[in-house]
Amino acid sequence: MHAILGANGKVGRTTIAALRKADVPVRAILRNGSKAQEFSDLGCEIAIADIHDHQALATAFKGASAVQIICPVDIRAPQANSSMRRLVDCLGEALAAVKPQTVLAISDYGAQHSSGTGVTLIFHALEARLRQLEARRLILLRSAEHMENWARLAKVAAESGRLPSFYHPLTKLLPTISAYDVGSLAAELLLEKQDAALRVVHAEGPRRYTPNDVAAAIGSLTGHDVVAQPLPETEWQAALTRAGLSEDYAQLLVELYTAHNAGRIDAEKDVGEIRQGRSELAEVLQRILNA
Repeated sequence: MHAILGANGKVGRTTIAALRKADVPVRAILRNGSKAQEFSDLGCEIAIADIHDHQALATAFKGASAVQIICPVDIRAPQANSSMRRLVDCLGEALAAVKPQTVLAISDYGAQHSSGTGVTLIFHALEARLRQLEARRLILLRSAEHMENWARLAKVAAESGRLPSFYHPLTKLLPTISAYDVGSLAAELLLEKQDAALRVVHAEGPRRYTPNDVAAAIGSLTGHDVVAQPLPETEWQAALTRAGLSEDYAQLLVELYTAHNAGRIDAEKDVGEIRQGRSELAEVLQRILNA
């Protein structure tokens, strides 16, 4: 049995679909029962658990030989850092209680760093906690930034002809991947017959893109000229809070973009492997703009 936390998200849904296609038993772990029927229709067992409740999580994980976990972020949490660290503790306690043979964690590029990376430090903490477990196999699937994150700005850029960029310079090549490809790669790793105690796998798309590439792709898809424009660092915090993020979470992102521009958010050199998804940026942007 493979238990998948965050079953209703892009990553979880794709992992589940691939596992069920391979006729692997799956337990879909959901926050509530509103989406339960569609997973039951796929042949999944259903478990309901609040991610903040380690006992409920342990019950949901119980009996599974493999567990896939994800640590969701709450962009509106007034104390985002401490809130996410409590989630890490809950996940660690639940996994320690049930001791599954295999744990696959969706982590982040840059998780190898112990300071100065903003929100990515949560994934550093998650990896450190999981390394303490007695799991026979621990797979850390570090994902590059999701292409779907451009949804926040793509429609605005299509209408205004300007794509504000937190990434400097505009010619900076950025590792990025579709969230759905992350789910597919997770399923591949769960299905592989490898007994390595620890695997670090970096996941990114078939190629890297610059902010200028993103603007050009939006322009090509809409038939209008779109130009990327660097957003001054002095405006980052205000721009993020205007978008609905809490002050605390916005500050974590400011630190993350600073680390990104310094070249610190990347695959860890000489550690693990890099696997590539298939989705090109234009495909993802097309879905975003058509939504």
